[in-house]
Amino acid sequence: MTTKDIPSVDKALKSEFAAHDSPIIELIEAQTHDPFCVLVGTILSARTKDQCTAGAVKRLFAQAASGAFGPEDLERLTVEQIEKLIYPVGFYHDKARHLKQLPKVLREKFGGKLPNTVEELCELPGVGRKTANLTVAVGFDLPAICVDVHVHRICNRLGLISTKTPLETEMTLRRILPVKYWKTWNSHLVSFGQTRCAPVKPRCEGCPIKRYCVAKGR
Repeated sequence: MTTKDIPSVDKALKSEFAAHDSPIIELIEAQTHDPFCVLVGTILSARTKDQCTAGAVKRLFAQAASGAFGPEDLERLTVEQIEKLIYPVGFYHDKARHLKQLPKVLREKFGGKLPNTVEELCELPGVGRKTANLTVAVGFDLPAICVDVHVHRICNRLGLISTKTPLETEMTLRRILPVKYWKTWNSHLVSFGQTRCAPVKPRCEGCPIKRYCVAKGR
């Protein structure tokens, strides 16, 4: 695959995406239209399957005192209560601690308002570039390239890039991927990675972008 193939590959990925359930973060945005809820959901989703994340999000968001779930609701809860609500997401002890710290840091650094840049979001507890980029793209509907294991793996399998780390992948994609694809590239590739292009034994037979792939089943 070359950069000239990006429009055709994206069209195929978009069609595949429409045929499957949306990733959990897309669903959270559709249900809440709230960047803060998207951020919390993204923190919970790290190294956790969507079904498990969905349950944790539902239990946690049900604690909202009124209206949408917000920082004040996290502030009311103890770390132990948060742990119980989000279990069994991966690293739930650390995530509960980070979520408990979030309202205070948000208030002290940003006056209680959630920032909409990757760099500022990375100043919040438990937020790395992957979480920050996804919050910007999905929560704020702004251009950002979120790179997780699926994006990193599939872009390298296609031969579009040759990188060793997700950070290197993000920076490379920022240079070569047209901005109009930034917001949806993660969603399309995550869905594709979950349903077809798995880490081991990908389903290459009938793959709509097989002709662009340099790996072809390896």
